[in-house]
Amino acid sequence: MKCSLTLLLSIIFLSNVAAQRRPAASLMNDHIHVSWTSANKPDWNVDQLQVKKDGKWVNVAAPSGAYTLLFSETKPSSEPRETFEKITGGKFPEDNYHYQQAQWKESTTEVSLNTAGTAYHFFPSSVLIKKNELEFKKETEAATVIANWKLDPEFPTDIQVTLTLIPKKKGFFSLATPTLAAISTENMAWASVPGYFQGNFMQENFALAYAYGHGIPGRPAIYRERCASTLSPLVSTKNGITISVIPQPGLARDPWESDKITQTDWHLGLSHMNRKAELSPTLYYPVLGEENSERNIGEKISYSFRYSLIAGDWFAAIKHAAYDIYKFNETLALRQSKQSLTDRIEKMHHYLTDPETSLWNTEEFKGKQIGAQSYLGGVVGSNKDAMKNSDYGAMWMLAKATDDPELTQKVLPPAENFKLVQQQTENGFFKGAVEGQYYLAKSKKFVEEWGELVEPIALTYYVMLDIGNMLLFDPANMELKERLKLGAEKLLSWQNADGSWAVAYDRKTEQELFRDIKDVRPTFYGMIVAYRMLKDEKYLKAAQKGADWMIENAVETGAFLGVCGDARYAPDFATGQSAQAFLDLYDFTKDEKYKEAAISCAKIYTASIYTHPIADTKVKHVNGTERQDWEISQTGLSFEHGGIFGSATRHGPIQLASHAGMFIRMFQLTGEPVFADMARSAAMGRDAFVDSKTSVASYYWNAMNKGAGPYPHHAWWQVGWITDYLLAEAELRSNGKVTFPRGFVTPKVGPHQTYGFADGTIYGRKAKLVIKEGFASGNPPVTDIILAENAGSKEAFVTILNNRVQPTEGKITFDPEKWAAGKKIKSIIHAETGKSLANANQPVSFQLKGFGIETYKIIFN
Repeated sequence: MKCSLTLLLSIIFLSNVAAQRRPAASLMNDHIHVSWTSANKPDWNVDQLQVKKDGKWVNVAAPSGAYTLLFSETKPSSEPRETFEKITGGKFPEDNYHYQQAQWKESTTEVSLNTAGTAYHFFPSSVLIKKNELEFKKETEAATVIANWKLDPEFPTDIQVTLTLIPKKKGFFSLATPTLAAISTENMAWASVPGYFQGNFMQENFALAYAYGHGIPGRPAIYRERCASTLSPLVSTKNGITISVIPQPGLARDPWESDKITQTDWHLGLSHMNRKAELSPTLYYPVLGEENSERNIGEKISYSFRYSLIAGDWFAAIKHAAYDIYKFNETLALRQSKQSLTDRIEKMHHYLTDPETSLWNTEEFKGKQIGAQSYLGGVVGSNKDAMKNSDYGAMWMLAKATDDPELTQKVLPPAENFKLVQQQTENGFFKGAVEGQYYLAKSKKFVEEWGELVEPIALTYYVMLDIGNMLLFDPANMELKERLKLGAEKLLSWQNADGSWAVAYDRKTEQELFRDIKDVRPTFYGMIVAYRMLKDEKYLKAAQKGADWMIENAVETGAFLGVCGDARYAPDFATGQSAQAFLDLYDFTKDEKYKEAAISCAKIYTASIYTHPIADTKVKHVNGTERQDWEISQTGLSFEHGGIFGSATRHGPIQLASHAGMFIRMFQLTGEPVFADMARSAAMGRDAFVDSKTSVASYYWNAMNKGAGPYPHHAWWQVGWITDYLLAEAELRSNGKVTFPRGFVTPKVGPHQTYGFADGTIYGRKAKLVIKEGFASGNPPVTDIILAENAGSKEAFVTILNNRVQPTEGKITFDPEKWAAGKKIKSIIHAETGKSLANANQPVSFQLKGFGIETYKIIFN
């Protein structure tokens, strides 16, 4: 976005020699034009704001230039001053959602709702001409305010501003960014505080907008930086202009500033509105009552930010903030893995086959031996006896790839039985649905996470997806096929005439629950599974009907819903999963609208990825260990759920990068670099979060390297997303020469898909995914090795991925005995060039460019 043109700065004062001529000051270059006037009054306001689009100057909204200063003699209260109701009536949130109570409380204080203190609204009373700069000034009752404005010579769509406040009173201060322009709701095309909400319409019910982002909040709430994925509140107009405001790097809190967690510190406030509730992206610094806001007389404070005015959409604005200002793509070069991802999979294989480390349990239920892992998180009714399985596709995939009897004989059969008894087969309203996600061993019953309810999307997850993935590996299993059909028919019968589904039904009354929110989740994916496995066109039509409804009600509006019951379905990784759902539906139908919906969803999901603060090499102390900042950086990581009452408010983002493979596929589809950069940033160099004993990563960021903790089943999800990411990278980098068929997405946590149920192709040869621990060794940890075989031709394939920005060289040693006893290597051939290596019994040397790939074919005797 750098401008090679000479910066044109116009600071013009016109003498008032004629009545029709006004005194004016302006900033102007080839991209933007802002002018101020003080006609017939002492104050200076913006009278013209223009952006050049398609070679023509376009007026932007209603110019303003108004300033707002907040002042309070005493520290504002931390107690909520208002209560809110659901759109259907009744208290929000309900008392049983105790995880959300603290977050909702802090989000409804007078500071958060922007009602605290006295608001001074004013225009500057004087302007001073400096070289390439305008300095505005105003004396208010509470403080002197000085504002320095200049065009950015590097990014010509940006105006750099520094605000200085000099108190005249002792008390608490917050200085908002000036209102450059106020956008009418009729002229609004999109508005967002990334990480909290995005959308294209105003929502009358504040709770629905504030907690879920189902529409734009109609109040000027001030959001915390802790869940702001990209620090860039923005509003796009219907004539194609986006206004955003971006704080200077370093202004917002650092989640681990030095030697302890500082995730919940509140330095910077962000909003889509000014204090008068006019649509105008706004920052507040300091936050009233928070750090640095208490000032003595004369104790000045300054901060800097920039306005960005682009002839483009919200996505372009977010990329500008992330790439150009917060250097997101540049910090990717810092990432260096100390353990390869494939080595982690091999180590987790051992973790998952050890009942002690994986907390594997078997129980007798309804005449079957069922197996699952202990779940020590919150489940209603649990007495530390909850059990759960997570990623059935990954379970079957790892068993197939390793051919390990510890999995094939001891884990898979009781896991399959668990799935069979989890589905209700008795007649009634819930026949075909799931009894619950969790089994309580002491109570001998299945329960849901957070109440006695049944969700249609749970049927999609825990019947359709899990059984569908098992059937890919075992297509002759008629019992599973019958169960899949039973689930498909129930899901079909629950589909509404418009294509939607209910969020949930009450287990006892069979009445619909959560009528205040829509099921804007990929529930329709269950119909995709049914069509693929059962070949009945009615299921495909149902999938399309559901997808069409979701495009209209979610993709086009920016309104999504999450799948975590304990968080009252705060928007989460289901948004990323929706992108893959649309992409899979496109594969079946070739209808372009589903591909476009997939891309739109993926773009929206980029706002669930942290792009700040700028990662660097500063040394920090983490639980007694020295870490460089980039090792524990949040940049590149996604939320479990963000927003005002998601888990990220306290715990930060998660390590479960289920979206990584999907983002690589989106990069392959669109060529949009942000998808690849975000995927790689999430996957690479995350060793500080990996338990050295088990190679299992922690779930929440704040847990650092404590491993699986109360969630041992997460290791399966980690095996699943890592495999999906690596194989997506292999297909991308080989230009489709290394490719394997994808199964269905995993339940709940995101869009990663299963592999290994059918042969892929490697440079035109059939190949089956395998894991042969110890066969290839010596590669640097920044590289990953994918193994496959063509058993019929005695061929093996070794694909090497360089997973860092920098080139990598190394040597790989092969031990054919680790492939199979008595094996010997006859020859090694470079798969792409067909060139044979001189000595098949010597280590193979390789040199790979950044994010490069090489594949070798090994011929056994």
